[in-house]
Amino acid sequence: MKRTSWNQHVVKKKNKEMVLQKIIALAPISRADIAQRSGLNKATVSSLVSELIQEELIFESGPGESSGGRRPVMLLFNKSAGYSIGIDMGVNYTFGIITDLVGNVIYEKNHPIHKPLSFDQQIRLLIETIGTLIDQTPKSRYGVIGIGIGVPGIVGINGRVLLAPNLKWKDIDLMKILKREFDYPILVENEANAGAYGEKRFGSGQESNNIIYVSAGIGIGAGFILDGELFRGNNGYAGESGHMTIVKDGKKCECGNTGCWEAYASEHSLLKQAKDFVHLSEATLEQLIDFAEADDKDSIELFQEIGSYMGTGMANLIKTFNPQLVIVGNRLAKAKDWIEDPIVETIKKELLTFHQTDMKMKFSKLSTYSTALGVSAFAIEEFLKTDQAENT
Repeated sequence: MKRTSWNQHVVKKKNKEMVLQKIIALAPISRADIAQRSGLNKATVSSLVSELIQEELIFESGPGESSGGRRPVMLLFNKSAGYSIGIDMGVNYTFGIITDLVGNVIYEKNHPIHKPLSFDQQIRLLIETIGTLIDQTPKSRYGVIGIGIGVPGIVGINGRVLLAPNLKWKDIDLMKILKREFDYPILVENEANAGAYGEKRFGSGQESNNIIYVSAGIGIGAGFILDGELFRGNNGYAGESGHMTIVKDGKKCECGNTGCWEAYASEHSLLKQAKDFVHLSEATLEQLIDFAEADDKDSIELFQEIGSYMGTGMANLIKTFNPQLVIVGNRLAKAKDWIEDPIVETIKKELLTFHQTDMKMKFSKLSTYSTALGVSAFAIEEFLKTDQAENT
């Protein structure tokens, strides 16, 4: 008897999720249209819609067009029923956003980091950023529904950061640290995975199902959307492509190995090489872009070299995954005007013709928002999977 009851509960929960997803995707939509599109009977749809209205996740918007009988009442998703927080924890910045339940950014906070921080300082800044975002979240039925953190490193499925070389982190239980500070659902994800998902949901990847997202910042990571789903690998460690070897016995990398892709094609590599000709104690990406815009030959040549190395790594990934689309995102995407041509030229040179068939390369539409939007979307999806009637 208990087994049957449990099964009925699971079926109802899945049906309720399906009804809600139909409304989110197709609103304004009537109860009758939901029944027709979902295959559920009208009585079941009506009951589930009533629950969702009571939970304030949806609302009635008035009559729609009649197809011959009485005009149907249309349903809309309540995107302001709660808000999600997304954090992109970079090496030289901590960037956070608040979004509504469909991913619209309603507030953002960026903290540039101009000098290396200790671990305690990094955590303090992260906690302060989250606190600021919580304080700025509008009042709503559900308030803050979740907090997503994107970290540039290898993240286990339990939220433990196993290795983040550019942050100098090793085996850090970030989830546990944050749970001590905040009583909200929290998830921790690799920033490139989150960036790939952000582009798939909201950016350049919306029309593609097989995507490689290259996150090019201080380090390099890659996120893979395969057959429309984020690919995490066996234990969640996929995407550490910045540490594949592209030059045997090459430059020393922050991970401890030599010849890694990010040792040649990252923002860190760019800034390290720029010291040879920029008469500043610490050059920034933005300053180098300003120099390039002023036709500074050294800056332009350096960007082109970085772009060429980026193209080599991307060509390797294209050979492996045969994607529809490759998206270049994160901070180096700001230098598109100088790195795009060498990337394209290198890809064409290093790929066979059939690898290039039906494959496109784009720069991120979301710019530096990709990761924060991705982890925010993960938090929203977890919230919408729960049965709010059980939690109220």
